[in-house]
Amino acid sequence: MTTQTSEPTPGPSAGTTAGPTPGLIPWLRRRSELGVAALLLATGVLVLADVAFATRSGNASDPLGPNAVPILLGLLLLLLAVLLATDVLRGGHGEAEAGEDIDLAVPADKRTVLMLAGVIVATAALIPLLGWPIAGTVLFWGASYALGSRAFPRDLLIAVAVSLTTWLVFDVLLGVDLPGGPLMGLI
Repeated sequence: MTTQTSEPTPGPSAGTTAGPTPGLIPWLRRRSELGVAALLLATGVLVLADVAFATRSGNASDPLGPNAVPILLGLLLLLLAVLLATDVLRGGHGEAEAGEDIDLAVPADKRTVLMLAGVIVATAALIPLLGWPIAGTVLFWGASYALGSRAFPRDLLIAVAVSLTTWLVFDVLLGVDLPGGPLMGLI
């Protein structure tokens, strides 16, 4: 949601003041959303360029082909960039969050962040060795432990269920082969 603000227009004596004249940097700081619009524009151009220079695949019986979705996304990103930039240049700006639930005076919980990072690194290392079902269990159980849950048997059962479910959905339903590890012959 954006709100409209009116900027004071300089009067006839705007150039005769002794103070510094407003430059490009303060103008851009008041319109920082233009950076988001530029990022959306660059992403849209990158997606469209990637589609334009990609090798063609698909067959003649497919009316849309594999490039339809990336072209649509690239065009929507460009449209969104133009609409956002237009809104910001007309005076709109994002509203500040009214109720953040974090206290900026309290330092970050480095222990939790390091435990989560360790769980993610361990999962990445375990996937080729033990397969997704076991590595995913480590990921989900480790994340719940790092975030403060101490119901070990329940968390472990939930982690196993989520890991096996995601493996089965990807492997059986979607046809994306995730490594099964030692459980490959059992499941």
